[in-house]
Amino acid sequence: MTTVNAPFVPPGSGWPGDPATPGTPVARTPQEVRELADRAPTLHELCARESVCRACPRLVEWRERVAVERRRAFADQEYWGRPIPGWGEERPRVLIVGLAPAAHGGNRTGRIFTGDRSGDWLFASLHRVGLAAQPTSVHAADGQRLLGTRVVATVRCAPPDNKPTPAERATCLPWLEHEVAEVAPRVRAIVALGGYAWQGVWPALKKAGYEVPRPRPPFGHGVEVELTPPAGSGPGPVTLLGCYHPSQQNTFTGRVTEEMLDAVFTRARDLADPPAA
Repeated sequence: MTTVNAPFVPPGSGWPGDPATPGTPVARTPQEVRELADRAPTLHELCARESVCRACPRLVEWRERVAVERRRAFADQEYWGRPIPGWGEERPRVLIVGLAPAAHGGNRTGRIFTGDRSGDWLFASLHRVGLAAQPTSVHAADGQRLLGTRVVATVRCAPPDNKPTPAERATCLPWLEHEVAEVAPRVRAIVALGGYAWQGVWPALKKAGYEVPRPRPPFGHGVEVELTPPAGSGPGPVTLLGCYHPSQQNTFTGRVTEEMLDAVFTRARDLADPPAA
């Protein structure tokens, strides 16, 4: 049990899955984000740099205030309170793109979609179709593993009201661009969770070397767009799939059902590892 509510977990202090160390360089401006992302020598180091970024003052203030004030249900838990790096397989065949961490989900646990109700739906579906080792993801040391899959977010900090500003999205974009580029050689299916992720992933795909269509196809659940991957990637096209976000609003109203999620992720799994003829 924590006795003092700290605004964030110091890098290298032993939090499960923390990729950073006390010596990890910290981006404090949009230009430094671009420079540190460009110079990251490995995917692991890229994630380490993502996880200590302080380039967006409004997001830093919000995520750290939430980590100090905390929700009553989690008052006895230490909050991560830092940006959330991508996690999962380092050489995935399925890439899942979300919006941003939840204030009391990823911002608390240090792992995207972990510890919130959207994640309850997401990981249950991934487990049913064989892309996750467990049906739940509740904290960073719970043993959950993604199978052939990686999850990233277009914005790495929990934003107030789940609404990052255009400037914050632009500042965070280099982290996504480079993570998409790092995993591109093996990725065969990309799932965008919600319209925001759909719009946010296009610039990253283009920067990573994908040939993207013009005009960009509109978002929709189950929409598929075939992309030509960057040079040096595996043979064959890559497919971008649209999927309604498993938010509480969507799941409570029935806009998203278990069957709808399973259908998209089954399709992504089959595109990534087609059954033998």
